[in-house]
Amino acid sequence: MKWTDFCVSKLTLNENGMIDSIIYREDLVDTLSANSMEQSRDWMVNKILEGKTFCSIKKVDDGKWHYIGNFSYDGKIFEWFKIPKNLPKRKTFKSYYHYEDQDYKEKFKNLFDDLIIHKSVEDGDIDADNSDAYIKQLIRQGYLNDTTVLIVLIGPNTKHRKHVDWEISGALNYKVGDKYSGILGLKLPNHPDYATGSHSYDLLPARLSDNLKSDYAIIRDWTDDRIKMQEYIELAFERRDTHLTKIDNTRKQMTENTNE
Repeated sequence: MKWTDFCVSKLTLNENGMIDSIIYREDLVDTLSANSMEQSRDWMVNKILEGKTFCSIKKVDDGKWHYIGNFSYDGKIFEWFKIPKNLPKRKTFKSYYHYEDQDYKEKFKNLFDDLIIHKSVEDGDIDADNSDAYIKQLIRQGYLNDTTVLIVLIGPNTKHRKHVDWEISGALNYKVGDKYSGILGLKLPNHPDYATGSHSYDLLPARLSDNLKSDYAIIRDWTDDRIKMQEYIELAFERRDTHLTKIDNTRKQMTENTNE
C-alpha cells in the first residue's frame, strides 16, 4: 500500500523554524526507494502544487521504515510529525557485552543506522586467543581511531567485561585519532537502574563511572525514539569540546573479566 509520493526521514530547519531541506525516499507502493535523496523547501512546494504528497517516516527495531503521518501545507506553512534533524553522521562505536546484549546492539543498528556511521567489533572480528596487548592495539587503531562518540550499552554484567573497559579507555586516549571520543552510556531495559531516573556507580563499568562523576560522560535510558537518541549522541559529541578537561582515564585497565 502506498503511503504518499515522498517519505521524509530527516529535515533541516532554518533560523525561523521553517523547513530548509529534507531527506526523503520515494514511495514505490510495495517498498521505498533504496537510496535517500535531499531536496529544498522550494522543491517541496513545487511538488505540492503538482499534487504530490509527503509523509514522515521512522525506522523501528526490525530495521524497516514505518509511516508516522502526513505533511500538510496551507499555501505558506508546512506542518509535519516530528522526525530527526539532518545532521552530520557521527562515527559511533558501540561497546557492549556480546554474549548477553547482542540483541540490543542489533536493535540499535536497525533503529538508528541512517543517523550515524556505525562502528563496533562484531563477533569473530578479533581472535580471543591473541594476546591482550595485541587485542588492545586492534581496538585502538583498527576500530576507535576515528570514532567520535562511544556508546556503552549497559546491561547487568557489562561492568565485568575487560573488553568494554579497554574500549572506553581507548576512546579516551588522545593518541587515537585527532580528538577524544564523547561517551554516552545507555542503560538497557535489563539493567537494574533502567527507568529509575538514577544510576548506581557500582552497577556500571568503573571507567564509565569515573567519567560520569567528573561530568564528561552522559548516561541515559535506552530508547527507541530516534529524535531522543540523536539528541543524546549530539550532547556526547559536543562534550568533546565543552568538557574536555573533565576526562578521567587514570584508572588501570582491567586484566580479566570479573564474572567468570
